Amino acid sequence: MNENIPAEVIAEVEDLRRRINRANYLYYVKDQPEISDAEYDRLMRRLLELEEKYPSLVTPDSPTQRVGAPPLDEFPVHEHIVPMLSLQNAFSEEELRAFDERCKRFLDMPLDSDIEYCCELKFDGLAVSLTYIDGVLVTGATRGDGYRGENVTENLRTIRTIPLNLHHTKDESKPDFKPIPRLVEVRGEVILRHDEFRRINEEREMSGEPTFANPRNAAAGSVRQLDSRVTARRRLTMYCYGIGACEGVEFETQYQILRTLDSWGFLVNPNIRKCQNIDEAVDFVREWQTKKEDLDYDIDGVVVKVNSIDLQNRLGYVARSPRWAVAYKYPAHQATTRVINIRVQVGRTGALTPVADLEPVEVGGVTVSRATLHNEDEIRRKDVRIGDTVVVQRAGDVIPEIVEVVKEKRTGQEKEFVMPSKCPVCGADVIRLPGEAIARCTGIACPAQLKERIVHFASREGMDIEHVGPALVDQLVEKGLVKDPADLYYLNVEDLASLERMGEKSARNVIDAIEKSKSAPLARLIYALGIRHVGERTAAALAERFGSIDALKNATEEELASVPDVGPVVAKSIATFFRQSETEEVLRKLKAAGIDPKSEKRRVSDVFADKTVVFTGGLSSMTREEAESIVFQLGGKPSSSVSRNTDLVVVGENPGSKLERARSLGVKVVTEDEFLAMLREAGVEV
Repeated sequence: MNENIPAEVIAEVEDLRRRINRANYLYYVKDQPEISDAEYDRLMRRLLELEEKYPSLVTPDSPTQRVGAPPLDEFPVHEHIVPMLSLQNAFSEEELRAFDERCKRFLDMPLDSDIEYCCELKFDGLAVSLTYIDGVLVTGATRGDGYRGENVTENLRTIRTIPLNLHHTKDESKPDFKPIPRLVEVRGEVILRHDEFRRINEEREMSGEPTFANPRNAAAGSVRQLDSRVTARRRLTMYCYGIGACEGVEFETQYQILRTLDSWGFLVNPNIRKCQNIDEAVDFVREWQTKKEDLDYDIDGVVVKVNSIDLQNRLGYVARSPRWAVAYKYPAHQATTRVINIRVQVGRTGALTPVADLEPVEVGGVTVSRATLHNEDEIRRKDVRIGDTVVVQRAGDVIPEIVEVVKEKRTGQEKEFVMPSKCPVCGADVIRLPGEAIARCTGIACPAQLKERIVHFASREGMDIEHVGPALVDQLVEKGLVKDPADLYYLNVEDLASLERMGEKSARNVIDAIEKSKSAPLARLIYALGIRHVGERTAAALAERFGSIDALKNATEEELASVPDVGPVVAKSIATFFRQSETEEVLRKLKAAGIDPKSEKRRVSDVFADKTVVFTGGLSSMTREEAESIVFQLGGKPSSSVSRNTDLVVVGENPGSKLERARSLGVKVVTEDEFLAMLREAGVEV
């Protein structure tokens, strides 16, 4: 602390923060305000005044830091210490009772015995994880794929129900008192209450912006704003329901975890119940199927968890979900309306999705005017035609979809839908590969997928162009500076310096990174082109087999299919991609810019030569794709499944069933550290 700051000022700042934090807790968490809005504003103004006068007093956990920070270029990746796994679903009371029986069988309990459950409402929002060290919020992240999410700390700081520092609200002498741990991951759901959802949509409508379809989309969009000041203007709420990693504090039950979170200053939903057996859990589910309509926020079910932590540990996990919990999903809201038209949307990855335009109808409190039809097979299966009367529902109370056609109301004037053979956006060929339900545009310069393609092209696994991320690509495309990936190589400093948050120095860094990428090997270029089904390993195999882009472009489907790791389906995808005139133009521009790499021969190592290697669990030193690519470059054969022909299984964090399979077959198993040692033995720097 700066020694020039008077002691009385430091004391006043600490007192102001204590009083403001208490006011926030009582108002937002307990709904029991003890001071007026005017008094709260006076305290906050005084704290801001002192922090402006003495900047060294500002700390990340100060209440003044909830207003939002300047925009980010992109969100960093955050790895969860303990994965945020998904839950198995139950859609009937019979499935709920079957879950109870599975638990008992696994625990070798009599089927007529009782397991105590903790029942909680299942929020319809965005799952997040908060990491606290010594009681101070240091990181907030989205769930992502369960193992890695987006670091959205600045946005989550703006949510008033999230404490920036933890405090006790319980008497230390009480037997259920739990101290604040040195490190803890707190899991919860960010939601938007109905009144706030309506307020935001009214504002967006008045300003000419598209409205959000439902509170869940609005909450997710708010949390993922690159400008946290936008998030701060939306009154989000977070309910906490669990703990991931936790050092130094142990719990006996899930119910105790919830009560402890409440005592640490978190908002915990009051609608939880300890149920002595599955019958009481079923009663809770029935009760809330009706009562949920009276809530001022959305839920789509009830989560039923085995209450005992000891039993949870004994039950363990299967694949990507725990055996000790299940999510009971309520039936979706439904209504009847008419299909006015069926049109095709082109997604960011080129996927063509048929969408039904509907006569507007209210479904579960939300006006629905369109519904997804998923794909052509789904349309044929349900026999949906333009002009049909249909039953529409909000799937999981969120995404509108057509359930069935009311065929009794057909007049004979209905029209069948035909999927286009050309992309409705760019005119390139539409391809649907054997075994796939999705039709896709093959145009490399298709405006509908341009941003995603350029981000992929510049990614670390692709051409590895540093500083070219989603935020910059958004501007490049919107300003018309880039119309395909090759246009990156024709940018100059003046083009970039004119963009927002991009001075001359930053522009020069980007141009230097683009120039540096010209030396990327052939395999990286092939991967960067974004050909459907061509990952890093396949790109490496194609580079080794054909040696240049020209040779690959001119290869027949038969020649392509003969390459290891390709086959006829991928061969068709590659051949179709290179037949497009847009692809030819991009390749011409790349070559004119000096990008025409030739392949490098694989550096075969005795350590991995001709060995089949399988990875299971998360790796901390690299992604699984990177590890497989290295193994391939060293002469090995990466595989996704364990069999008697497997030579080696590399085990990371939270391995799946592949580990058990490997052990049962007697396959050699190594840890990540042992794998890294093998790479060093093979001459790879790691």
